[in-house]
Amino acid sequence: MFTETNRRSWGIVVVVVAALVFVCIIIGALVVAGTFGSNRLTSGGNATGTPVAPAGSVEITFYTSNTKEDWINAVTEAFNNAQIKTKSGKPVFVRVTHVTSGGSQGDILSGKIQPIAWSPGDQSWVDGANQVWQDRTGRPLVSENCQPTVYAPIGFGMWRPMAEALGWPDKPISWDTIVTLAADPQGWASVGHPEWGQFKFGHTHPDYSNVGLLIMTALAYDTLGQTSGLTPEQVKSDAVIEAFRNVELHTYHYGVQTRDLIAIMARRGPAYLHATTSSEAEILKANVDNAGQLRFPLVFIFPSKGTFWTEQPYCILDADWVTDEQREAAELYRDYILSSEQQALAVENYLRPIDASIPLRAPIALDSGTDPRVTIETVPPLASPSGEAAAAVKDVFHLTKKKATIVIVLDISGSMQGEKMANAVEATANFLGRLEKDDEVYVLAFNDQVRELQPAGRAGDVAEELAGVVRGLFADGGTALHDATCQATERVAQLQAEHEAAGEKRLYGIVVLSDGQDTASRKTENDMMGCLPSGEDVEGVKAFTIAYGDDADKDLLLRVANRTNGKTFSGDPDTIERVYTAISAEQ
Repeated sequence: MFTETNRRSWGIVVVVVAALVFVCIIIGALVVAGTFGSNRLTSGGNATGTPVAPAGSVEITFYTSNTKEDWINAVTEAFNNAQIKTKSGKPVFVRVTHVTSGGSQGDILSGKIQPIAWSPGDQSWVDGANQVWQDRTGRPLVSENCQPTVYAPIGFGMWRPMAEALGWPDKPISWDTIVTLAADPQGWASVGHPEWGQFKFGHTHPDYSNVGLLIMTALAYDTLGQTSGLTPEQVKSDAVIEAFRNVELHTYHYGVQTRDLIAIMARRGPAYLHATTSSEAEILKANVDNAGQLRFPLVFIFPSKGTFWTEQPYCILDADWVTDEQREAAELYRDYILSSEQQALAVENYLRPIDASIPLRAPIALDSGTDPRVTIETVPPLASPSGEAAAAVKDVFHLTKKKATIVIVLDISGSMQGEKMANAVEATANFLGRLEKDDEVYVLAFNDQVRELQPAGRAGDVAEELAGVVRGLFADGGTALHDATCQATERVAQLQAEHEAAGEKRLYGIVVLSDGQDTASRKTENDMMGCLPSGEDVEGVKAFTIAYGDDADKDLLLRVANRTNGKTFSGDPDTIERVYTAISAEQ
């Protein structure tokens, strides 16, 4: 049964934990549906298989942003097959892991990963890491200049008819165009299309995504009428805050990776989201990969007043774990990447070569969804933000984004005994402590029965005490997963109705974490699926599910997440903390 409490407004994330866990702050990328293995945790690591390095080789671990994944895979395969040797005659072998820029930066700084070479999406991630490393060790993480590898300009991905209504490809479209459209109470009617309703936007999370951070930085630049010299004080000006607020008011989906947002757009169609932030490469690739599913093609829009022509810098780290031999090997690989042959291959993989002598050709073409006439000469490049300015952009984002009301439904059934329960309880308590003060949090604990824990409400008021209550829970009884999921959904609907009556816009979601099969519900699986929202409404509840351990019903949890435009993860006692982190970026 639910206990009635006063509650404020904010996006609601119902965390249905069929395994008493899921504390999240999300890392990103993980976005649409998929499992924990395919969704990237923390750095977003996605290794390209497990090829065997030749005997006696110098092995290079290379962490690289996923925007250039296909190109880097092709280049690396060719490089490894060539068995290029160091001066001492040892072959060089490169092992690649594709990551998110923000996640990999955090993992390097925390010591979770120790790459020899690193290629985030933009130099700003390197500058930020250098700043922390300098403070910590007295020297930078990367001392030599990082070499640009390819251009991957960022901007907006939009359905072609909607982009054409704004004048694409011949009329300039800027961030100001998007902000004006978002703020106009007439919505698309202001450009002759009332049937499309209000503008609906999605963007990746600036705490974890290179595109997310830079596109929001571009919004600050656009608002100020600048292309360089951005300061924290300017970012926190009233004009920039208002621009961010207008955008966030009409942002309905976050995530760590653009491709996940695009996957939702492909599945739900133009009525769900109208546009998202993206790199040019992701939009072109999406049109090919989702050709049979897209209602209309997507097009890439360059923000006309300036954008980040991200150069995907290649950096060799100066950390203690990098030897002189590894540095030499990493330099050989860098030179191979920058060769004319590999630069030409970049075009085939939707990227623009750094080598200006290499002409653009399909798939970088209007028919494919981008304007090859746009160059770095026609749309000015924006200067990478300083570490301080980037931090200010994140601050303003958190200030203006829709908040979350979290209903955590914790499974405390007997199957959660031991390490599972201990880690789940601690992870949940830690999550409560990471919530923003104006988030709301409600915890439903269930075994054979479902009960709401107290206190509940505004996180700033209840999180500390509620964390203590959570830490006192223990495992016992059966698993009423179906009943708990339905009650959580009903709870969200109740809270959402109260918020709407108060005129407040929020994000709503359900996080379901389960370690096994339902054993005690009155409701059937079909009943539970019937309790879930259809997923057709972008303002509806999203379910984020966690398959906790080997015995979890992964198929059921996947279907619950997909039905509601959420995402599914797989975790265990060792990884659950990171799973929670991953979920946070989705709201």
